[in-house]
Amino acid sequence: MPVGLCDEVRATAARIAAQSRWVTIDLDAIGTVEQGPAPVLDPQRHFLEGPPEAVAGYLLTLDAVNFGSGWFPTLRKRPGCSGYFTIAAALTDHWRAEGPWSAPDLRALDTATVAAVLGQDAEHELMALYAQALRDLGSFFGYRSPLEAVAAARGSAERLARQLADGMEFFEDRGFYKRAQIVSRDLALAGVARFDDLDRLTIFADNLVPHVLRVDGVLRYRDELAALIDAGELLEEGGPEREIRGCAVHACELLAQRLGVAPRTLDGWLWNRGQEPRYKALPRHRTRTVYY
Repeated sequence: MPVGLCDEVRATAARIAAQSRWVTIDLDAIGTVEQGPAPVLDPQRHFLEGPPEAVAGYLLTLDAVNFGSGWFPTLRKRPGCSGYFTIAAALTDHWRAEGPWSAPDLRALDTATVAAVLGQDAEHELMALYAQALRDLGSFFGYRSPLEAVAAARGSAERLARQLADGMEFFEDRGFYKRAQIVSRDLALAGVARFDDLDRLTIFADNLVPHVLRVDGVLRYRDELAALIDAGELLEEGGPEREIRGCAVHACELLAQRLGVAPRTLDGWLWNRGQEPRYKALPRHRTRTVYY
């Protein structure tokens, strides 16, 4: 029987945690995990007010470029916005002023056009990657509308994640599938798609939830790794960086079982916790990758 995408993530994370040399887990360190508010999309900085087809197209476009935290300190950010919300708000402005990009529009995008829409320098490395990701999304759509592409998953978030990962290079985050999983969550939050298996999803393995777990003492790094992160040094993909994400996923699986909640729910609580000043005051690990 084929292994499902979410089971693959869980098995990968458990294996990484068991073999980890750079990161250890101490579940008892976290103390009380306070129930946070239900996750929502920001109606000002996300395009949510249009017809379902346009909203679905917006969210798929946004999630196609929902990566680059390793480059975010070098972006031209909007006042009061993180790197993510700078990109989200710029796309929202475009959707409101010009309307959605169609599949042919996406396939024709070049770096200069993407940079202009996002308010960034065309020479910035991330802009070429974003343009490639958006062209890939246009190819993934083919002759389908965004909602037709989503409907091909037949109401399964896990199946949609697999289709995204199989269909686009930048979603093929083997072992974690962070962005491929988060798409269905976003579509469901916007009310433009329904999935019967959302609670099958794992946490969305990026660099914020591991940071929260590290600050709280649940993830403990070897001194050499901690010193690199604290100094703001970039980590290469793989090795210790992969251990950080894998141990975070595994720790959250165990915590979610202890708390009796879905991992995606726990992810939201920890992500909200990460917005507090004491977490923002400390450096988190950064890696220049298309996967988160």
